[in-house]
Amino acid sequence: MASDKDRKIIRECAKKWMELASLPVMEERKRLWTAVHDLKAERPVIMIETSPIEGFITEDMMLCEDPYLRAVERNMRRTIRQAEELGDDIVVEPYYRIAWDIEIGGFGVDVDTKPATTSTGETSLGYSFSFPVRTPEDVNKLKERDIRVNREATGKRKNFLEDMMGDILPVKVGNFDPFLVNHGDDEWAGMFFFGLTWQIFRFIGNDHLLYWLYDETETMHKLMRYMVEDRKRLFTYMEREQLLVPNTDNQMAGPRDYGYVSELPGPDKEEGVTLKDLWGWPESQESTIISPEMYREFILPYLAELSGMFGLVYYGCCEAVDDRFEMIAEGMPNLRSVSISGWADFKGMAEKLGKNYVYSRKPTPAFLSADHPDWDLVKEDMQETYDAAKNCNVELLFRDLYTVNGDINRLKRWVDMTKSIFGM
Repeated sequence: MASDKDRKIIRECAKKWMELASLPVMEERKRLWTAVHDLKAERPVIMIETSPIEGFITEDMMLCEDPYLRAVERNMRRTIRQAEELGDDIVVEPYYRIAWDIEIGGFGVDVDTKPATTSTGETSLGYSFSFPVRTPEDVNKLKERDIRVNREATGKRKNFLEDMMGDILPVKVGNFDPFLVNHGDDEWAGMFFFGLTWQIFRFIGNDHLLYWLYDETETMHKLMRYMVEDRKRLFTYMEREQLLVPNTDNQMAGPRDYGYVSELPGPDKEEGVTLKDLWGWPESQESTIISPEMYREFILPYLAELSGMFGLVYYGCCEAVDDRFEMIAEGMPNLRSVSISGWADFKGMAEKLGKNYVYSRKPTPAFLSADHPDWDLVKEDMQETYDAAKNCNVELLFRDLYTVNGDINRLKRWVDMTKSIFGM
């Protein structure tokens, strides 16, 4: 039972959320996102990932006492502040979405995560793992994970929120959040992240990930097959249990990317939703430093197999794909968006993507994070992007910006600068 104070806070946030969702500009932004993903871009769309930015939402801004409602409040305040202050193309939908509570068992080995600490003993952003699979024989310890949806827990959370604010802001349930930290703040809901080498790295470490490609080829294929089957079980379980909803709204269809597109069913489809109605997200940041030939043998076939289960896919994250784009495009006929990180050849990738794909640019966060950012470098980053990709279907997704040293105004300044460069 929530306190009257918490109820009042959540209802006030819900009213502001719905006010924003009702603005005509939200429909216009949906149209612009759809145009980019339909490969008929009218102008670039811009999005800043605000959740990791230190100080964007601080603890003293949070007023709820109930832990669940406090997580909901954080999500709502972050969304509201971004929509009111930054000027990017955030879309606020007229509903609040939570993910299904899906319980997934262990891999058969314990992958312990240890946060890194600074010289003063404070926890830093970095972390390390225990890397429990240390020999080829250890791969045999991996087991099939149990998967179960907790409908009762999900229903209770939904009912609890509906009791708080359902008459103001509808509550919807669908998909899952692979990176969920706190129930209620389900910002990654809708993300069908493959993460094959992402998880294998956590099993075996970087040295084995590189050396075993030479020394233990059968073991590497065995690990990749294990991960593919693990993901297939999860995704098909969700389809079979009717937990899917189209991620063609402001759910995460890729790394901080919306899913608005005409070729897949809209978010109002409620029955008979299949994986073919959804976006998937293949990537392989950990294999960037291996040769294209080894990527073709050890990585691509497995990513392509999973990609074929989905309607459209968004490829990549931080890795550059300049030297292997053609094989990716050939292996994934449903490829639509390609991540262009700061390590990419901006011009070369623009020529390769042309009008046939989405040029999904990830600005370089380091330029904006310094104590005193070099705005000339910040501008150059975006000017180079414009010069290279001005004729492409461009989206600008600013991610992995962890600090602006207390100067939140930098975010609005970056948006205004970028709009000016692109003539928006």
